[in-house]
Amino acid sequence: MPTETTDASAALFERARAVTPGGVNSPVRAFKAVGGTPRFIRSAQGAWLTDVDGNEYVDLICSWGPMLMGHAHPDVQAAIAGAIVRGTSYGTPTEPEVELAEEIVARTPVDMVRFVSSGTEATMSAIRLARGFTGRDLVVKFAGCYHGHVDSLLASSGSGLATLSVPGTPGVPEASASQTIVLPYNDRTAVADAFRMHGSRIACLITEAVPGNMGVVPPAPGFNSFLQTTCRQHGALFISDEVMTGFRATAQGGWGLDGAVEGWVPDLMTFGKVMGGGFPAAAFGGRADVMSQLAPDGGIYQAGTLSGNPVATTAGLATLRLATDDVYARLDEVSAQLRTEVTDTLDVVGVPHVIQTAGTMFSVFFREGGVRDFETAQDQNTEVYAAFFRAMLARGVYLPPSAFESWFVSAAHDDRAISQVVEALPAAAVAALTTLEAS
Repeated sequence: MPTETTDASAALFERARAVTPGGVNSPVRAFKAVGGTPRFIRSAQGAWLTDVDGNEYVDLICSWGPMLMGHAHPDVQAAIAGAIVRGTSYGTPTEPEVELAEEIVARTPVDMVRFVSSGTEATMSAIRLARGFTGRDLVVKFAGCYHGHVDSLLASSGSGLATLSVPGTPGVPEASASQTIVLPYNDRTAVADAFRMHGSRIACLITEAVPGNMGVVPPAPGFNSFLQTTCRQHGALFISDEVMTGFRATAQGGWGLDGAVEGWVPDLMTFGKVMGGGFPAAAFGGRADVMSQLAPDGGIYQAGTLSGNPVATTAGLATLRLATDDVYARLDEVSAQLRTEVTDTLDVVGVPHVIQTAGTMFSVFFREGGVRDFETAQDQNTEVYAAFFRAMLARGVYLPPSAFESWFVSAAHDDRAISQVVEALPAAAVAALTTLEAS
């Protein structure tokens, strides 16, 4: 259990605020949505984080998804150590990037992949490729889906923009924003209308395979298949963003939940997080005829000095090779157990909530009824979530510091970690109820 001491974290936060905007390098980390002092983490092992004050927490963000096997897994660490001994960056092709590309192609429906260093780069590059391939400019996206901080994709986004209520387009040129059509998620009629009006000008439609940046909001049955069919009918490309869900929701990512069953494939996919094993690494991939339009084979340019970095690709390859069927079975088991415990505890005190899932991922919405789009995701009591978060943190459980994010577990979440979460829940439920009654 953590102590009440956060002196070292508070001191570091003050130092950080003097040299970094908001004191953080990604906005949600600032705890603005939940209150209190951000915890500065010194180390992590398995399912646990340790902050600079020596407090220990069960980790339910897992670096926002990448730590599928838990922190500092010995086999991943050994692979990384071996790679570092050989050098950290060459600016040349390497064997690990070929092996990781082969692993991704084997697990997903893509024919080819190109590595980049972040999910934002992956979606940005996929959009450029789609525009170059089709010769069109318009992009269709959904409100609440977050695809990185790409100018044309920030409109009505989830993740930190939703958490902090930040408008999606300051600093984005009007000309860029005007090339994006934003639609309500899970709304077939809106999609059909947009393509009927603009179909000949739409280069692509991009969606999260399962949105996890407004909380987990699964696609309605057949929705992704409908999107793929609609794009094909109008000559646009269908881009499935799996930066978060790839190799995390299932062994085949979000696509494993519907596409693998229904028999359809996206034209392009983006990947990140798990495939980097905790390092900055991402990728985009898809049909061979589309991917072959990239330089040097084609005329659509994309490049990156650190793309395919040998340490990052080694870490990702080691992680994916460890991610067996047994690992995903364990993730499903832990996720199901925690969902049950959260629901049972909140039900006892009578706090309205709904839990939604996508494979091993889930999130808790403090509201009556299910969430199907960004509008209903926003109609939740974020003050109740903040109270719940603070009570869990005080009892050694680190939840996402936002009501608009997914919870993640790892294969390292053992009985001790689960027990600590379960023991923290009753007090957190009472804190949620108290805030609800006062609101």
